[in-house]
Amino acid sequence: MSDLRAMQRLCGLMRKAVQDYEMIAPGDRVMVGVSGGKDSVALTIGLSMLRKYIGFDYEVVAVTLDPQFDHQPMDYSALAELFRQHGIPYEVRRTEIGPVVFEYHNSDKSPCYLCARMRRGYLYKKAQELGCNKVALGHHLDDAVETFYMNLWREGRIGCFSPVTYLSQRDLTLIRPMLLATEYEVQCAVREAGLPIVKSRCPADGVTVREQTKEFVQERCRTDHAFRQKTLHALQESGIDGWRPVHTGRGSFIVPKKETDHAETTV
Repeated sequence: MSDLRAMQRLCGLMRKAVQDYEMIAPGDRVMVGVSGGKDSVALTIGLSMLRKYIGFDYEVVAVTLDPQFDHQPMDYSALAELFRQHGIPYEVRRTEIGPVVFEYHNSDKSPCYLCARMRRGYLYKKAQELGCNKVALGHHLDDAVETFYMNLWREGRIGCFSPVTYLSQRDLTLIRPMLLATEYEVQCAVREAGLPIVKSRCPADGVTVREQTKEFVQERCRTDHAFRQKTLHALQESGIDGWRPVHTGRGSFIVPKKETDHAETTV
């Protein structure tokens, strides 16, 4: 598969998600929170390319929140050059999230929980400053499947994050355009297109509970190749958390799940 075909497939899956769940409308200003990992970089480039053939125009801007682990700033110059080539406005904001989470914080909550909450707060504020009405997050199908089973096993509840979530207190809508693409499809697009990745220096990277769930899902997929799609089908058929698709061609519309700013912590 060439780099063009890999990215085209990813964009096709993103287009289907955007249309099925009416994630983006003409004139929207969409901000992508770019961590530097493969998912957020692929999402940013995919959203930019999607504008060429989705049938209407919208804006894409990218923002990186540097957590400055160990009080050291990260080098995002490769991403800045990539986004410049694609005409995507890009900004890096230095924060103290890393030191606060791993040095000064003393709580029963995990560092990942606190980090996610702090990053979301910064992202929402920055989106409002930039005049954006949508915030795009880089979760893919594997993330959704893992979240579903984490919620089931750890909390004893049936649920997942939503494809579209409206934050009423912020007047922002969160969207997840890559939720129909597997992690492998994202990896193929990034690798074959030669997109630059900035490796995280997070001390908890690779040692979280999610990693354990990821290993379970990968093992199940080795014995049942349709495992991810079966879980996706169950989410869509049940309609929980806004997962029932909307067929825009029939003129229907989706009412986003309304949440407060405290939502979206189990990701």
